[in-house]
Amino acid sequence: MPDPAQQLQAIYLAGFEIETFDRLPNTVGLAKGSCIALVQPTADGLKLIGQPGWHMGEILGVLVERSGKKVFQAKSELVEATPERVAELEKFCNELEELMSPHA
Repeated sequence: MPDPAQQLQAIYLAGFEIETFDRLPNTVGLAKGSCIALVQPTADGLKLIGQPGWHMGEILGVLVERSGKKVFQAKSELVEATPERVAELEKFCNELEELMSPHA
């Protein structure tokens, strides 16, 4: 079983920033570029909480569709989900998935 501390070290060495949150003491943010994912350490290693999204200040904007357009939304704040931003998020997700997999 993956050790969360070893996983965090590998993720950090891959260029991700590790963030903590006062409101979520058992949650860690993994950020790279403009993307962020929330994870929790478990007995089985790091586990994603929800879906990765766009880093919008101190909150995570999730990818949604509004009025036929893709946007990242955090509460009432919206950021346009341009093809470049969506591609950045996809790359982020793929890299993070690889780093968090048991064989990493």
